[in-house]
Formats: sequence, structure tokens, C-alpha cells
Amino acid sequence: MFESAELGHRIDKKTWKARLPALREALLEAQLDLLDKADTAVVVVIAGVEGAGKGETVNLFNEWMDPRHIVTEAFGPLTEEERQRPFMWRYWRALPPKGQVGILFGSWYSKPILSRVLDGCSAAELDLQVKRIRHFERMLARENVVLVKLWFHLSKSRQKKRLGKLAKNPDTAWRVSDNDWKLFKHFDEFAAVSEQVLRETSTGDAPWIVIDGSDHRYRSLTAGELLLGALQDRLARVTREASTAPAPLLDQPALDQRNVINQLDYSQSLPKKDYKVELARWQRELNLLSRDKRFRERNCVCVFEGNDAAGKGGTIRRITQALDARFYRVTPIAAPTEEERAQPYLWRFWRHLPRHGRFTLFDRSWYGRVLVERVEGLCSEHDWMRAYTEINEFEHQLVEHGTVLAKFWLAVTPEEQLKRFQAREETGYKRFKITEEDWRNRERWPDYEQAVCDMVDRTSTEYAPWTLVEANDKRHARIKVLRTLCETLENNL
Repeated sequence: MFESAELGHRIDKKTWKARLPALREALLEAQLDLLDKADTAVVVVIAGVEGAGKGETVNLFNEWMDPRHIVTEAFGPLTEEERQRPFMWRYWRALPPKGQVGILFGSWYSKPILSRVLDGCSAAELDLQVKRIRHFERMLARENVVLVKLWFHLSKSRQKKRLGKLAKNPDTAWRVSDNDWKLFKHFDEFAAVSEQVLRETSTGDAPWIVIDGSDHRYRSLTAGELLLGALQDRLARVTREASTAPAPLLDQPALDQRNVINQLDYSQSLPKKDYKVELARWQRELNLLSRDKRFRERNCVCVFEGNDAAGKGGTIRRITQALDARFYRVTPIAAPTEEERAQPYLWRFWRHLPRHGRFTLFDRSWYGRVLVERVEGLCSEHDWMRAYTEINEFEHQLVEHGTVLAKFWLAVTPEEQLKRFQAREETGYKRFKITEEDWRNRERWPDYEQAVCDMVDRTSTEYAPWTLVEANDKRHARIKVLRTLCETLENNL
């Protein structure tokens, strides 16, 4: 991929002056059109060889367009906060909202390449990182994000000459560090690994463009026109191909109507006397585990889903009673805000991931896409179908990073739910818990049950299994959740 960048492309000064004004005007106009439509974001990934003009290009983009609507992020060494989150967390948070352009100086490509060359990362580990990058970029593309990936390249001799020239000039010497020369010693290894990574991640959704960085005028005009082309192409598209393509079929309901939900034993119960003993036992165990020194380098994410009135809130309260209030957060999930609608679907959950030694309990979660959004038609069939894979990848990254992930589905029968709905309506201080939407959802019980079965089938993985909780008896349900959470923590620690 680097062959064309070895040709020493050049643009003379006259051509530069003639083409620049029209380019700048067109870029600004396209940027304002993007902002006006606000239906997509543009992410520009700036990567490549040191000294090839990456920083200068970032500055020019901010100069040529309105910087108020550009989100520029430069990534250096990991902060302490970033080290306590999954690798992609720092990049998830940097994504621009719809209508804006995000420029990422350094990106999710930096660490895999550096680790392979300098830290002895194995070929298998690099392959895993490359696969994860492809999944992530495919998800961004499906979320209507336009990815512009620019790799600025120099030959080995040109890089040496460029670094030497900058280092000799007192006005630019600060731009060349000892680390730049250290990396230069590994130029050949970097070139080989980088070319492999670029080839394997240059996809139809997110192709790489390699730009010769030896001539600043050529490099700048090329980068500007590539960005302009991406903006104009996106603005010209009325619909996306994926939105009209038929989605693959899921498995059909079993002929005998048996499934993992309706075959649960809902008769299980726990006497009140035994419940008090078991509650004290498992709350004490949970408290000890939360203060275990081994947990200081881990965190815990609990996901609570279930039928309306299945007792999620009461179960969550029995967990939090056992924890230090300084070290947990309950995150209730409702309809997305305008800020959240301007980002990829998972963004609203990425931002709530806990630090080391902390718990986050999600009352509803990212599974809303394959449950209520699927059943109520709030997203396209393609969106909820692809969500299974995206959720599995997201959870795999959490677990790989050291997060203890526990997922609970609290299930009740239709008859038990009806009793609880009626009790809520008849009890003054519980009336806020019942809405017209709850009654309407009951009418679609078979649709929701099928969605739950598909969810469990496709997202109950070895690293993040679902625990199905028979919740007709609240005492039984609470103890099962507490016991399972403690056992999950113990097994992971």
C-alpha cells in the first residue's frame, strides 16, 4: 500500500495557490451542510510516519473549516482513568456527535502497531486487535458514521532527512524528541507491521488512503480533497443500502412452543424465615467480596432486565444495601436523550463503565435494542439484528479487561404480572410504578417472549452468560441473584 507514497509527489506553488481557495470554500460549505442535516458524523483518523505532516494537517483542517464544529482529539499515553477501562473506552468517548467532524490524531491503531514492534506482542494478539478494529469500524459505519482514514507516509531516507532538518532548526527542534529517533531505528519493522494492519483493515466501510508526506503542498491538498469528497459523497446520499436490504431470518419458534422462558419452574419459593437468614448471609458475603483487595484491580457491571413488575428495583436495593455507597452507582436506562441520539447506540452505556473497585448496576441496559426497540419497531430490523454481534463484542472487551459481568433476566408469568399490576393501582404510593405503557406491553407478551428467547440464545456466552431468575416469588428471586453475584465475583477473583 505504500508504493505510491514512495514516488515523491509534488505540487508547485502556483497550482497550490490556484486550487486552495476553492477547496477551502467547498470544505466550509460541506461542513455547514453536514451540521444543518445533523444525521451523520464524520470521523477523520490521522495516522502514519513521524515527520510526515500529521500535526500540520490537523491544524490545517481546523483552519480551513469552522473549528466550533470540529472535535479534535490527540491521544498520548494512557491516563490513570483510561487504564481502568477497556482499551477502546478512550476512543468511544471521543466520538463526535451527529453533524460534526471529529479529528483523531492517534487512534485505536497506535497501540496494536506499537505493541507488535516494541513490546513483543504476538501475531495472534495482533490478529485479535485487528479483528476487533474491523468490528468496531463496521459498527460505526452501520451507525451512519463516515470514516476517513488517512495514513501519511515517508520513505526511510525521507523520514531521516525530515527529522534531521527539523532538529537542526532552533524554531522546530522541539518537534523532534528522543522517542522519534528511537522509533526511527525500527522503521523497517514498523513499515511491515503497519502495511499488514492497513491491508487487513482497509474495508469497503472504512478504506485507508495513503498520502505521500514528503511535499507539504501535495499532502495538504490531497488530504483536503479527500475529506471534501467524503463529505460531499455522504451529503449526496439520500438512503443507505443497508436500510433497504432484507435482514436474515432468526430461528422460528419451536413447533411445540417450549422455550427457555416458559419452561422455567415458577413455583420455586422461599419461606420468610429462611429468606431473612439467606439475605443476611449473602449480603455479608457480597460486602466482604467488594472489600477484597483482589477487587481493587477489577470492577463489576450488573445488568438487570426482566418483565415489567418482575422485581428488578427491589432486587437491586438488596444488593446496594450490602455495598459502600461510595463505590457503586445504579444507572437506570430510559429513552435516550438528544445528546445520546447524536451518538452510536452503545455510546450511552460506554460512558457509565465503572473504575476499579466499583460497581455499576444497570436497571435496563443495552439490551433494549433487541427487546423493546425490536418489538415496538423503534429501530430497523437490520439495526437490532446486528446488535447481537455488537453487544457480544462489547461484553467480550469488558470481560477481557477484567470486568466481572453478571446479567440477570427476572421472569414472571403473565398471571403473576397481572396481580402485581392490579396491586400497584390499588396502592397509593405504588401507583407511579404502573403506566399505560405497561398495560399496552402486556398485549404483546408473545412478541416480547420471543425477543427474550432470541436474546438469551444469541448473547448468553461463555464469558457473559445470562442467569434466568424465576421471580414469581420475590424472596426466591432476590436470594438467587445475590448468591449468583457472589459466586460470579468469587470465581473471577
